Amino acid sequence: MSDQDRMPFTQHLEELRKRLIISVVAIGVGFVACYGFKEQIFEILMKPWIAALPKGQEAKLIYTAPHEAFFTYMKVSFVAGIGVAMPVIFYQMWKFIAPGLYDNEKKYLIPIVFFSTFFFIGGALFGYFFVFPVGFQFFTSFASEFITPMISTKEFFSFSVRMLFAFGFVFELPIFAFFLAKLGIINTKLLKSKRKYAIVLIFIVAAVITPSPDVFSQCLMAGPLLVLYEVSVWVTYFFGKKEKPAEADDEEQLDTIR
Repeated sequence: MSDQDRMPFTQHLEELRKRLIISVVAIGVGFVACYGFKEQIFEILMKPWIAALPKGQEAKLIYTAPHEAFFTYMKVSFVAGIGVAMPVIFYQMWKFIAPGLYDNEKKYLIPIVFFSTFFFIGGALFGYFFVFPVGFQFFTSFASEFITPMISTKEFFSFSVRMLFAFGFVFELPIFAFFLAKLGIINTKLLKSKRKYAIVLIFIVAAVITPSPDVFSQCLMAGPLLVLYEVSVWVTYFFGKKEKPAEADDEEQLDTIR
C-alpha cells in the first residue's frame, strides 16, 4: 500500500457509504426481478419439506395471521434478491478492502469475488440438496396419528432461509483462510497446531448459528465445517506466504551486522 492509497477516516466513511449504496441498489433490483417469481421460488424452497412428509400427509403450509402470507412472499423476494445481488455485494466488499492491500495483492480481487460467490452458492446448495432432505426427514419422523406437522409459512421460511444463509457463510471459510494467508496472519503450521482447538470451536459455532437447538442439526453444520477447515489448511499451504528457512534468517542477520 503506497502513501497515495492512504485515506483519511472521513474518506473511508464516504467510500463505505458508496459501497453500501451500490449494494442496496443491487438488492433492490434483484428484489423487483424476483417478486414476479415469488410463488415459484417459494414452491422450490418447499420441495424438500414436501418430499419428507409422511405418506398421506397433505403438502400444505398454513398462515395464522391475515398479513402473514403477503409478508412471507415479500421476504421470499427480498432474500432471493440478495442471492441474485451476491456477486455485486462481494465485489463492493472487497473493493472497500482493496485500498488497504499491496499492489501485488490487489490482483486477487476478481478471483476472490468469483470464489466468494461460488462458495456461498455452493454452501446454500449443499444445505438445500443434502441437509434439507435428511433434516426434514428426521423432523417429520416424529409425526404420528396424534401428532401432525402443521407448519406456518412464517416458521418454515424463517428456518429454511437461516439454514441456507448459515451454510452459505460457513462455506466462505477457505476464502477467508486464503485472504489471511496472503496477509501472513495465518499459515499451515498454525492451523495444524490448533486443529484440536478448532474442532471444539467448530462445534460451538455450529451450536450457535444453527437455527434449531437439536444436536442433529448442529452435527449437520459441524460436519462440513470440519471438512472446510482441512480445505483451509491446504489453501494456506499452496497460497500462503512461505516461511524463510532458519539458515537464511541467520545469514540475513549476519549481513545486517556486517
